[in-house]
Amino acid sequence: MKVKVEVFSSPGCGKCGQAKEVLRRIAQEMDGGIEWREVNVLEEMDYAVSLGVMSTPAIAIDGDLVFSGLPSSGKLRAALDDRLRSTAGEKS
Repeated sequence: MKVKVEVFSSPGCGKCGQAKEVLRRIAQEMDGGIEWREVNVLEEMDYAVSLGVMSTPAIAIDGDLVFSGLPSSGKLRAALDDRLRSTAGEKS
């Protein structure tokens, strides 16, 4: 089962581009273990608010807001590894 990751961004947000690049790199390293998409908060405002997104960038993992702001690559990777382990445990 793939982990679903959403990067919430807004036009003109410099750190949003960095967040997407970090996630893109980690996704490649994890070789298909995650599926991700970018969410423009101006286009999907209600959805972003429903998750508690108050600023960009923000990152949700499997529908849970995990990071508000730009996480370090290490923190994001650790959160994704934890989620992958927990979903693997649920399948057993």
